[in-house]
Amino acid sequence: MDKQKTQGLNPYLPSWEYIPDAEPYVFNDRVYIYGSHDRFNGHVFCLNDYVCWSAPVNNLGDWRYEGVIYKKTDDPLNPAGNMCLYAPDVTVGPDGRYYLYYVLDKVPVVSVAVCDTPAGKYEFYGYVHYADGTRLGEREGDQPQFDPGLLTEGDKTYLYTGFCAKGDKSRYGAMATVLGPDMLTILEEPVFIAPSEPYSAGSGFEGHEFFEAPSMRKIGDTYYLVYSSIVMHELCYATSKNPTKGFEYKGVIVSNNDLHIDTYKPAEKPMFYGGNNHGSIVEMEGQWYIFYHRHTNGSSFCRQGCIERIEVLEDGTIPQVEMTSCGSNGAPLIGRGEYPTYLACNLFHKDEAMYSGGLWMDSQFPKITQDGKDGDEETGYIANMQDSATAGFKYFDCQGITKVKIKVRGYCKGVFEVKTAWDGEALGEIPVDFTNVWTEYTSDIVIPDGVQALYFTYRGDGSAGFATFTLE
Repeated sequence: MDKQKTQGLNPYLPSWEYIPDAEPYVFNDRVYIYGSHDRFNGHVFCLNDYVCWSAPVNNLGDWRYEGVIYKKTDDPLNPAGNMCLYAPDVTVGPDGRYYLYYVLDKVPVVSVAVCDTPAGKYEFYGYVHYADGTRLGEREGDQPQFDPGLLTEGDKTYLYTGFCAKGDKSRYGAMATVLGPDMLTILEEPVFIAPSEPYSAGSGFEGHEFFEAPSMRKIGDTYYLVYSSIVMHELCYATSKNPTKGFEYKGVIVSNNDLHIDTYKPAEKPMFYGGNNHGSIVEMEGQWYIFYHRHTNGSSFCRQGCIERIEVLEDGTIPQVEMTSCGSNGAPLIGRGEYPTYLACNLFHKDEAMYSGGLWMDSQFPKITQDGKDGDEETGYIANMQDSATAGFKYFDCQGITKVKIKVRGYCKGVFEVKTAWDGEALGEIPVDFTNVWTEYTSDIVIPDGVQALYFTYRGDGSAGFATFTLE
């Protein structure tokens, strides 16, 4: 890795920033992310205004805050701000301006805002509508709109929308609607391109039917529909040679609990507390990436963005990738120095759970969290490390490591085992004791040279907070 570059980490934004659903786009050698905006310890999804972050395409560890780009009160339907801004998307129109599409949480229509720059102040522009002025989602027989995704080719913009819960026979699947050059008026009415669960028999999508989060990308002459399936934790993809028909299911790109991955653990063992997932793929300097999100704070409503490198093979398929701590780095992290524990890509307990949604009031499960209130720039850490709780970090290039330090606080008395595999033998133990403040503990532990995963398992009484580890 170029030493002048900042290491790429997961999550890629500061640990106190909760931006899920991120759609990445490259404009003028920077990648911009457009997502919804969760609140730390929020009680529902997407409570905050839209903000934007960007990074140079050649230095994905160097993210810059672009500020608030759109407030929820900017929509004429929401002057009191009592509706949330759900997952948005941005596309460049034929006029070269940037168009932001979104749905408020209590109406079935698609709103549009516009800006002359990728991350400036967007201004409300209008609602997607039929030629007679009727808004999409409000005509008799229309499906409610949700999670807009965009692809613009020439004077046409393809709008992809939909939300289809398992068993809901009133929803038929992901929709494609073609818009004209004004970015609002419908040229071709909605068609269904990927089935919902009740209507998937014989489609090839069985078990991975469309749930939400449609996003379209084009690679060569092939259209890639990236979406969240009915099992929620996975981002799947389907492909076609046509943007509005003929899509065939192809596979899973990433899961936010690493289900299906069998390279380092059993395929059906969850390695993180998963939940709904949303994101897309983007190419930067010849390398493809998947943007997705993970769940923190033991809740469904505190999600953070992550990145992984992916491969698009010669046959057009995309193998599923592991969740990692090194994300966009392109190489293992430097295996020396201090690292915060919010970088954990694996987090689990002897009482396994595939989803975070039902756990938020249960203190037995470990969780990534922070101190303070929403907006406070407090570095994250892991709370509720009870007996058997394990935090995993992948990957590090370790050379000559003979000592490991950890910072811990809490009502705990036991040891942290240090391992290079989630089920491996302990290389050593670091004893910890009751303390109300962050306290450093050290043990002489040799980490084998080479690229390693690192796992820390707590054994003992009480509950430990786990802030950092240091390799020396």
